[in-house]
Amino acid sequence: MLENKDIELSIVMPCLNEAETLAICITKANNWLKNNNVSGEVVIGDNGSTDGSQEIATNLGARVINIPTKGYGSALMGAIEASYGKYVIMGDSDDSYDFGNLTLFVNELRNGYDLVMGNRFKGGVAKGAMPFLHKYLGNPVLSFIGRLFFNSKAGDFHCGLRGFRQDIVSVLNLQTTGMEFASEMVVKATIFNLKITEVPTTLSPDGRSRPPHLRTWHDGWRHLRFLLIYSPRWLFLIPGSFLMLFGFILSFLIIQKPLKIFGNIQLDTNTLLYAGASIIVGFQAFIFGVFTRAYAIQAGFLPKNDKLIKWLEIINLERGLIGGIIIFIAGLAGTIYSLTLWTEVHFGRLDYPSILRIVIPSVVAIILGLLTILSSFFISVLNVNKKS
Repeated sequence: MLENKDIELSIVMPCLNEAETLAICITKANNWLKNNNVSGEVVIGDNGSTDGSQEIATNLGARVINIPTKGYGSALMGAIEASYGKYVIMGDSDDSYDFGNLTLFVNELRNGYDLVMGNRFKGGVAKGAMPFLHKYLGNPVLSFIGRLFFNSKAGDFHCGLRGFRQDIVSVLNLQTTGMEFASEMVVKATIFNLKITEVPTTLSPDGRSRPPHLRTWHDGWRHLRFLLIYSPRWLFLIPGSFLMLFGFILSFLIIQKPLKIFGNIQLDTNTLLYAGASIIVGFQAFIFGVFTRAYAIQAGFLPKNDKLIKWLEIINLERGLIGGIIIFIAGLAGTIYSLTLWTEVHFGRLDYPSILRIVIPSVVAIILGLLTILSSFFISVLNVNKKS
């Protein structure tokens, strides 16, 4: 009987009514541990099975951890936290992953890697193992977005077979309870600069007669939503910067006189109004990105960012207030000037294209000034909370 401290590897499987395939998965895992002389255990995170899965697991020598909170992520986290091994290899209990071939994962963990991802596209996807949309749209697109947003090297973001040090789950502070748990682990491991590698693995058709728990569009959206939320740069900063730049360039081109394009098409003050809206929305999106990043760092969702901290120290409350007041005064000056022009015609009819070239930029400047002032106060509140 192994002592808890002697266990090197815990093989973890989530389970919700997997009586058809659980026994073969546990048997493969136990045989691999025995054949490779690895001191290990099999841990089942059971999510409320009613088909006898718990008894099957117990009879085969696995430890069963009852997880009342529903969800793929919840079942895995509960089992991982209860594991005794120095390393953990997790995989689905539907017999789609090969628990009889874990050598590559363990070797890389022993070599010092924190997270070892399986790559099904390098190892092989058997016919019928992955739905067409998952193979050619969902997995490639979401993996590409993950690599783009987070500069991750993982080629298969959603491979369910992966190994890692047991203690990294507390370092990463994993939060999600659903299928997006797989993305969260890779994203946070990348953000926290952990050592990550990948090894080829195979995917076979699962052995169940019922449909899988995975819901293509629902769970795909949850993965995409998670990637966006954890990347304020791509969700807020980059779109916001683009909108502001576009608005400023378009405003500059129209502010003096109408802009003619494609022959007789003329962009005038109506377009200038939309350009001003683009500037305002872009500025607000950019500020939301700063707020999100600052809050995420304080809450521990993202690691400390020295560049952001230095930037916030430079643009502190006082400088932000001064900048906001200057922009507001510029807008107010334009408003007063437009009123002066109105008085010159005794508050009568104005040449609207001419006056709107003054009024629209003035209104935009007033709004930007007020947003800058309010944003400066909010950022200062976050900084006070950080110091406390």
